[in-house]
Amino acid sequence: MKSDHQVYLGLRTFKYFFLCVLVACVRPVMAANENWQPLFTNNDLSDFTQLGGEATYHIDGDTIVGTSVANSPNSFLTTNSIYSDFILEYDIWIDNRINSGVQIRSQSIPSYQNGRVHGYQVEADPSVRAYTGGIYDEGRRKWLYPLSVNPAASEAFRNGSWNSIRVEAIGNHIRTWVNGVMASRLVDAMDAKGFIALQVHSIKDPSLAGALVKWRGLRIMTRDLEANRWAASPNVPEISMLVNQLTEKEKRLGYKLLFDGKTNKGWKSAKLSEFPKTGWLIKDGLLTIQATNGEESAGPGDIITEQKYSNFEFELEFKITEGANSGIKYFVDPELNKGPGSAIGLEFQILDDNNHPDAKKGVLGNRTVGSAYDLIAAKNLIHPGQAKRKLFNGVGQWNKARILVNDGKVEHWLNNIKVVEFDRHSQIFQALVNYSKYKDWPSFGQLPEGNILLQDHGNTVHFRSIKIREF
Repeated sequence: MKSDHQVYLGLRTFKYFFLCVLVACVRPVMAANENWQPLFTNNDLSDFTQLGGEATYHIDGDTIVGTSVANSPNSFLTTNSIYSDFILEYDIWIDNRINSGVQIRSQSIPSYQNGRVHGYQVEADPSVRAYTGGIYDEGRRKWLYPLSVNPAASEAFRNGSWNSIRVEAIGNHIRTWVNGVMASRLVDAMDAKGFIALQVHSIKDPSLAGALVKWRGLRIMTRDLEANRWAASPNVPEISMLVNQLTEKEKRLGYKLLFDGKTNKGWKSAKLSEFPKTGWLIKDGLLTIQATNGEESAGPGDIITEQKYSNFEFELEFKITEGANSGIKYFVDPELNKGPGSAIGLEFQILDDNNHPDAKKGVLGNRTVGSAYDLIAAKNLIHPGQAKRKLFNGVGQWNKARILVNDGKVEHWLNNIKVVEFDRHSQIFQALVNYSKYKDWPSFGQLPEGNILLQDHGNTVHFRSIKIREF
């Protein structure tokens, strides 16, 4: 009888063989399509311009080879042509000690960080994290589509081999495939056009100088794109970066906007029957709690949804100022606390961990950003060995919070990385409550439904793209 390990290896071998056959079948069929154009046609690199660092690039037959160098920032071999909507295909081989990527719709302008290359990057990541095919915003917003939300695609990349990548950038939709497996499904409206660039990443270890990245089969299609699109896998989650808008898929899944970017419709004060007359500002598509004295709900006060929710998926983007404190509360009963302080409920903590003293209070970090406040500390639950890396984009940058509640199971996600999970009906959860600041509130966290709250903690915090779907 075969061992479980032998069966596992057999399945991996079959999957590898299947992917190889798939790629071998797909590429020749596409090669006959007259809409494909090579990305470079000369025996030199005259169609490209190098920007950024000092890594070297040369042509070896039909392959562009990039070589890493020490003491250099990221290097980019950029196309001289600008592309808008397109389908791009290429094969990539990468030394498994480094990472790389291909920039699409990217820019280099003097007014932005002295010409720093920035824009969408299709990641090449041979590390154990395995994010090849994910989408990173180089020099700007960082991860837009990490494969933490689509871990099945992490298995598609083959270390030590050539890998086939397909990128479809059509309108607001950017989709990627790795060896025929769909990896990313992003909707974003920031950049509609730009150059394509081959990246050789900077290296911190001088012994990695000379590590290679190779690209071949670089070809692009800019006509008849709809007819040549690949079908999107229904199992691959869509991430939308659209501001105060729902995508067509989100509408089909039942999402609703809780903030229209213009009015306070659907919200009211946690302790009054109407929306606060001052202190909460709606301007330029943002819902902002303005700074007062830094105390909890001592200014205009918290706001809550007019509707109550039970099982749901809630999401918003927040941007904090230096030293700021706030939070997203759920299963809130506004009748529990009519006195001073905030309304009572479970809380997704929003905090400047580096500059607010609350980060060092509580127990082992359970008051830091992303945490279930005063109960469970946020940590990276996706990548073993990286528990302390929560992927917080920083003060003054937009960060995405996601709260998932289903039949008592609760998850907190920070910038598409799961950082907290618990069962609010479990004995373990009750024990945590018993040793927290909530121990004196009867049945804390056990309401069958409740309001969702945005907290006034006396600091300026901005919110946008607030949406929810119920299960």
